[in-house]
Parts: sequence; C-alpha cells; structure tokens
Amino acid sequence: MSVIGMELRDIEYFRVVAQHGHLGRAAEALGLSQPALSKSLRRLEHELGAKLVKRTPKGVELSAEGMALLGRARELRLSVQAMAQEIRDVSRGRVGHVRIGAGPVSSAEMLVEALLPLVRDAPKVSFNIVVSDNDLMIPALRRGDLDLIVGYAPRALPREGLVEEPLFELDFVVIASADHPLAGRKAVSLADLARERWTLTESSLLTQQRLRRIFLERGLPPPDIAVETRSLRLRLQLVASSNLLDYTARGVYVSARKSFRLKVLPVKELAWRRPVSVVYREGSYLSPAARQLIASIKAAAMQNE
Repeated sequence: MSVIGMELRDIEYFRVVAQHGHLGRAAEALGLSQPALSKSLRRLEHELGAKLVKRTPKGVELSAEGMALLGRARELRLSVQAMAQEIRDVSRGRVGHVRIGAGPVSSAEMLVEALLPLVRDAPKVSFNIVVSDNDLMIPALRRGDLDLIVGYAPRALPREGLVEEPLFELDFVVIASADHPLAGRKAVSLADLARERWTLTESSLLTQQRLRRIFLERGLPPPDIAVETRSLRLRLQLVASSNLLDYTARGVYVSARKSFRLKVLPVKELAWRRPVSVVYREGSYLSPAARQLIASIKAAAMQNE
C-alpha cells in the first residue's frame, strides 16, 4: 500500500460515490464519465489494498473498509477547506466571511453589540447568520457549514469534538397576556398551570422537554399544547392575543413587552437559568475575522453581566 500515492481527488470522488450510493449519479454530479469514475475508484482501492464498495442491483454499498475511509474522507475534506481558507485569509489580511449559527432567543441583542464594531472597522469582512436551534445547528457545525454557534449550551446533544466557551446564563419564565386571569397573582402553582393551554417550541427541543418532565415529576398531566412552533414571533403574538402561555427567556419578555401587553407569571417551580455559550469545532481553523468576532462576543457578554 502506498499512502503517498493516493490523490486527494480520488478520495473526494469516493466520498461523492458514498453520498449518492450509485456510480452513475455520482459521475453525473462530478461531471465525469462513469468509466473515468470507476477508474478513479479502482486506483484508490489499489493504493489502499482494500475493496471499498460492493456493487448491488440498486447501485453500490460501502464495505467495512469503505465506511472507515468515508469518516476520514469527510475529516480530510474539512481540513483541506480550512487550509485553503487560511491561506486566503493570510493573503487578504482582514478579508473574511464568517458563518454564524444563532439561537432564536439566546443571543440576539448581544450578537448585535458584538457585530457592530466589526461591521464598522472591518468593511471587507462579511457575515452570514442562520437563526435556528441546536438540533439543526450542531450537525451543521460538525459538517463545516457553520464556523461557530452563539446560543444555548448544547447539553442535550453529543459534544465530542466541540469547544464550548461559556458566556452567561438566561432566566426562563412563564409569560402570559396582561389580561390573563393568572396575570395579577403574586404566586402561581404548577397545579394552576396544569389547567392552562400553551404555545411552545417543538417537543424535540430542551425547553418543552424540561417543562413536560417537571409536570410529570409533580404527578401532573403534561402541558396542554395548543400550538407548537419554533417561531418565537408567532408564539409571542399568540400569547398576547389569547390566554395561551409560553415558557421562554426573560430577555424575550423584556424585549417583547415594548410591542405586546405581557406579564411574567411568578412560578417558583419553573425557575431555570440556562447557559449560553459560543461553540466551535475542536482543532478547526478559525479565520482572523471569526476569532475577532468571538473576542467581541465575549466582551459584549461581560458588559451585559
């Protein structure tokens, strides 16, 4: 086996074959003829001394050796992309493009504070911000589609291979319309809430999971959810216009009460401080612009403590 003889191009072609599970479709995606792709695959198998794929009536399947190579091929692709980006950044000085994942409620105002100095002082740096949740952002970060995430610490997801730098914590509260029957009370119990209806984020996310767990631990039925949506704006509008309740960060309430008539319900059993962090891949290349942004985010977080 001659590892030095392997070509990066052959490894990338193999990755595309694995992605499509079919030589014809992979060849079309790569803009190659199928014989040329087959030749590349045979060359790679020869260099490694192992059979990487098995032909099936529907296309190809990876062998055990092929599965092992696929994991390394993905890592290699990210490494090559990072190398190319680093060289471009070095040659262009402060020019750069940073891809950011941001939690929908965890970091908006602080992220604006962090971005403004860079937008002002580094006009050739650009940013792409995707507002989403950890169940979608963490896989995107691992794939290399994002450079970093600013949001809730990913407690419910595997964190191997990730670096997490804590920023601050957010208080979670139950919010209701100012006209809600419970809005004037000095104390609200879980039993009171068990009779109410809710609008919450999706059940796959930690917020609703925590709420359901606390209700069940107290021997109460799970929250009666009328509307389930990831859209924070929609939930706020529903709460303000009805008797539905929501469970969200206090900062959301503080910002939203400028536009909506809302109240925080004093529910002692649901007190929760949820950590917010900046997260990026361990050992990954971070451009000068990304490193500057992280420093700016941490500075903004310290000012807001």
